[in-house]
Amino acid sequence: MKLNAIIVEDEKTSRDILKNYLSKYCPNINVLGEAENVNEALILIRNNQLDVVFLDVEMPYGNAFDLLDKVGDIDFQTIFVTAYNHYAMDALNAHASYYLMKPISIDELIKAVDYVTEIRAKEDALQNQVLVPKTNSVEGKITIPQQNGFEVLETINILYCKADDNYTEIFTKDNKKKLVSKTLKYIEEALKQANFARVHKSYLVNVDEIVEYHKGKGGSIVLSNGKEIMVSASKKSELLSYFK
Repeated sequence: MKLNAIIVEDEKTSRDILKNYLSKYCPNINVLGEAENVNEALILIRNNQLDVVFLDVEMPYGNAFDLLDKVGDIDFQTIFVTAYNHYAMDALNAHASYYLMKPISIDELIKAVDYVTEIRAKEDALQNQVLVPKTNSVEGKITIPQQNGFEVLETINILYCKADDNYTEIFTKDNKKKLVSKTLKYIEEALKQANFARVHKSYLVNVDEIVEYHKGKGGSIVLSNGKEIMVSASKKSELLSYFK
């Protein structure tokens, strides 16, 4: 499981050491950026979706606890990295996931990363347990996962869905595109009670929004927004059955 992270540490040497350790021993950590003070860290946190923040306590323009107060509603795990053990209780009160002492022990770093990885995996599993029944039980709606929870969409407002590897792009009538961390098969299953048809291995369309069909081996359809989508030969019969 890949985790997006930043390193907040005022000493460049310490940042470089930690980044090197993470690259070498914790390959699932993707370091998106570094900050050497509270102000820089706040910008990174607000501009990125993070899973974990490696956080030194003492920094210019405030300390780690000032930073967490400014962030407010925290949706990432925090690993404190400090040379001072007397901050342990404060870190615990700040809901830190782990407390690493400098100089960093590689074994302890691996334990810390394994711990937050397990937390994130459990959160994702719980989210999926919540989302699956909702997609089928709320008539006319679908819930799609987001970093901080889920968004509810009216199925009638969805024009089509397009596969993007293990993600799905959902296109809506108001010309918006939403990237969802679910496969197209998952979305198809969620929409099985609605009027949606799989016309291609990469496309799931709202049948009610089809305005034209063009003949061919599989042919193609045109949606109400003018988007033309090819129909695979194996899906042609199933699609045309909606219009009989």
